[in-house]
Amino acid sequence: MRIVVVGAGGVGGYFGGKLALAGEDVTLVARGAHLDALREGGLRVRSTSEGEWQAPVTAVASPAGLPRADAVIIAVKSFDTDAAVESVRAVVGGDTPVLTLQNGVDNEEKIDALLGPGHALGGVAYIFATIAEPGVIDHRFLGRVTLGELDGSVSARAERLRAAFEKAAVPVELSTAIQRKLWEKYLLINAQAGMTALTRSPIGVVRALPATCRMYRAIVEEGAALARAAKVDLPRDIVDTIMASVNGMAPETVSSMYHDLLAGKRLEIEALHGHATRLGERFGVPTPATSAVYAALLPHVDGRRG
Repeated sequence: MRIVVVGAGGVGGYFGGKLALAGEDVTLVARGAHLDALREGGLRVRSTSEGEWQAPVTAVASPAGLPRADAVIIAVKSFDTDAAVESVRAVVGGDTPVLTLQNGVDNEEKIDALLGPGHALGGVAYIFATIAEPGVIDHRFLGRVTLGELDGSVSARAERLRAAFEKAAVPVELSTAIQRKLWEKYLLINAQAGMTALTRSPIGVVRALPATCRMYRAIVEEGAALARAAKVDLPRDIVDTIMASVNGMAPETVSSMYHDLLAGKRLEIEALHGHATRLGERFGVPTPATSAVYAALLPHVDGRRG
């Protein structure tokens, strides 16, 4: 398959590299020193579970001029979704799936608003990977994908992408309930990103302090209430299930928002806690813990540029 990956960071770089190793024709859209390094020496991944490997990828600054893609993967931060989607307009055909592997629950809506209904393919990436240095991805743990059509159907294009990931030895699930999968991750990431960034502490510290742990759980509970208001069919025990998974996290676990905050980078606060706060206002669902995180981190939304 001819696959264009917009965003060559931890998520896009890792999965794009795996697909390229499996023989797919992968083009990574990157920028700055990372783009220069990818062009000069290719993509290198340092993985705690897979060792070190390199992938034969093509790297470009823009998809302009590329041939029509069989699939597009959007792996940029949520605040860059609109620009990323606009950049691939010329390579998207009538049935080209545009798979989002991003944080949040409204990226699919943005994609279809810009490209027309039916282009977006829902996706959830379960992975922790970051850019260690230009051209190099550090992969720490996980590395699986869930994808599916937003209407719950099983389409030929989704099957092709599932097969490509499977061929690349990426654990993959083709879901007929992708909205539920998106929201399940949204509940977890809102709490994990919010509390580790707000406290500047790893999950081990958050768990050890009863008041802080209660706030973490409150964010998950508020997310579950929002999902019910949005008619998303989550399991009744979703909050307990998520908290059980949190108890199983290594104590040093943090979040990408934690790293972005300490590095002075832009934060995905609008797609996560901001979106939840606005949904709460729309549905009349109280979100005091989530809104507190949003208000406290909002001064840092633009990083050092702010």
